[in-house]
Amino acid sequence: MEIGISTFVETTPDVHTGEVISHAQRLREVVEEIVLADRVGLDVYGVGEHHRKDYAASSPAIVLAAAAPQTSRIRLTSAVTVLSSADPVRVFQDFATLDGISGGRAEIMAGRGSFIESFPLFGYDLDHYNELFDEKLELLLKIRASEQVTWQGGHRPAIDNLGVYPRPVQNPLPVWIGSGGSQESVVRAGLLGLPLVLAIIGGSPVQFAPLVQLYKKAAAHAGHDASKLPVASHSHGFIAETTELAADKFFPSTQAVMNVLGRERGWGPYDRSSFDSARSFNGALYVGDPDTVARKIVHLRKNVGITRFLLHVPVGTMPHDEVMRAIELLGTEVAPRVREEVAAWEAEGAERA
Repeated sequence: MEIGISTFVETTPDVHTGEVISHAQRLREVVEEIVLADRVGLDVYGVGEHHRKDYAASSPAIVLAAAAPQTSRIRLTSAVTVLSSADPVRVFQDFATLDGISGGRAEIMAGRGSFIESFPLFGYDLDHYNELFDEKLELLLKIRASEQVTWQGGHRPAIDNLGVYPRPVQNPLPVWIGSGGSQESVVRAGLLGLPLVLAIIGGSPVQFAPLVQLYKKAAAHAGHDASKLPVASHSHGFIAETTELAADKFFPSTQAVMNVLGRERGWGPYDRSSFDSARSFNGALYVGDPDTVARKIVHLRKNVGITRFLLHVPVGTMPHDEVMRAIELLGTEVAPRVREEVAAWEAEGAERA
């Protein structure tokens, strides 16, 4: 069971002071957070790609590369790379470079993205939303499989027996599929035999179990060993010494972000009752003291089949020292409890089998 962090490197107004920190400051903070996550024994750190004013990381590979020489063990991934509006050649080159700098710890999490700003920015038509992703994923996997590439599609100039460099340390370079929970996306990942990441940010996480089963079924149908394919979750949350403290610290920025997005997307207002319901044991928020969060992660593993858990923190802008403390608690207290309990549970299952 792998435990890690994901972030969108947000620079929203501080809910208490109204201050907006610079993109440069937040980027430097994230590098510090990655270094800490490595030091406290977390397995993976993911940085999401966005192209709007309230997010600082339009190039996750560069952010991760800044932390790579200062870390030794933690895996470094995008979360996600908006592949539909990117050039797969450049994506591969960037993450192969990161793989070299980090000594073989880079990963790509490819997705469509839940924001659309990158499409007009890079000259793509939203009417081609689905076919762009399919075509570019095909090219990315072709580049991963072969040093010399010959390829032709409908939205990018053809490639005629050209080499793509540098080549990564890992062979193959890990490529995960990020999904918001559609059947189409999990079936695609399964048929391709690619690891799956589910954004579990609402409702009841247990409701995602049928999607994991569908993913495994599709993988097996395509001839892949479904038992060896990892499944990750990306879930919002926060950890503090007590559950009440964690909730009180995490709610204000979460509410601010959810209400901004809600106005953009036509959602209703997000209030404390919605927040408190979501942080219940069966809810999608992983907010609480270390024991509370550990128990929820173990429940997710046992009932959904998640093998990698990414705690998305912060949501919105929170004090850097509070985020660092949450990362420390995740690594030193939550992760060991989860790993120990999952190992014992799996050992019991093996004995019964």
